[in-house]
Amino acid sequence: MSKPAVVLDNGSGRCKCGIAGEDSPKSVFPAIIGIPKQKGIMVGAGQKADYIGDAAQARRGVLIIKYPLEHGIVTNWDEMEKIWKHAFQNELRVDSSEHPVLLTEAPLNPKANREKMTSIMFEAFSSPAFYVAIQAVLSLYASGRTSGIVIDSGDGVTHTVPIYEGYSLPHAVLRIDLAGRDLTGWMAKLLQQSGRKFSTSAELEIVRDIKQTLCYVAEDYAKEEAGAASNPSLAKEYELPDGQVITVSDERFKCPEALFKPDFLGLEYDGIHLTAYNSIMKCDIDIRKDLYSNIVMSGGTTMFAGIATRVQKEIEALAPASMKIKVIAPPERQFSVWIGGSILASLSTFQSMWVTREEFDEMGPAIVHRKCF
Repeated sequence: MSKPAVVLDNGSGRCKCGIAGEDSPKSVFPAIIGIPKQKGIMVGAGQKADYIGDAAQARRGVLIIKYPLEHGIVTNWDEMEKIWKHAFQNELRVDSSEHPVLLTEAPLNPKANREKMTSIMFEAFSSPAFYVAIQAVLSLYASGRTSGIVIDSGDGVTHTVPIYEGYSLPHAVLRIDLAGRDLTGWMAKLLQQSGRKFSTSAELEIVRDIKQTLCYVAEDYAKEEAGAASNPSLAKEYELPDGQVITVSDERFKCPEALFKPDFLGLEYDGIHLTAYNSIMKCDIDIRKDLYSNIVMSGGTTMFAGIATRVQKEIEALAPASMKIKVIAPPERQFSVWIGGSILASLSTFQSMWVTREEFDEMGPAIVHRKCF
């Protein structure tokens, strides 16, 4: 393997890609495909059948936007392949047949999906070698640990994943289908209640930006809500693309609160704090101490200010009184899956772990279950 590996972290919202050994992804682009609403609406040379990533984002007003990953799991393989192709050719500008590829997958990804990924990488992209790693495990590596519990919340799905000595414990992994995209929808609803309507996919992108710029997690929600009316620093202004200025106030903490109270969205899940606690309780009693003291936040939806303090407070209330609880929220956590992949793929000890072209030709896609776990 003369050339460095390519690390592709496929999120439901954004694809993070780059070269192993670097400390941050070279490119982060929306994992979307846009198809023109009407044929011939975009007249002139260069009308394309579809647009990918930023190109789709920029033209979102005249496109139907599609996400090939839903809740962290690939649902449309043809579109997914286009996104990977875009990553290799346009973002990284590398020849996929010359670089090993490390892909990431959601915990509890169906076996058939791993095999499909493997086949596409060897057959469509002629990769010399391939590996698939679980996202949460990579986040934990990026924080310099091999044991702990990762609360990973991205755009499409939230998982709590207990990991011991580098292996995820699948029986204790829990998933909540509530993440960034749902919070954006909830934020749109909150803004609508104060008389502003955001409904098209293009307008929801504006709401997403409002959410990312202004929202925070309240340490004590009831107190924050009670004091909202008399808190002058709560109201913040936001300028919309057309120059109109709107004021956002108690929506700022009401939006991310849904992570702790999914019933706000009419969902019957437990909040992220309770889900993490339930994950820990599904593990062997002897390793719980290690998990409680290494709670690692990861993913873009954990970027809200105040989230670590709140998770700490909520889990302290659930755990045994004598238990030491430590929540770690690294500043680069929106990319920690990618960073963990970059670390792993560049380790000299990892080079024997790759699934090689020869192994794939001999054993077929099922080889992935033997070498990647």
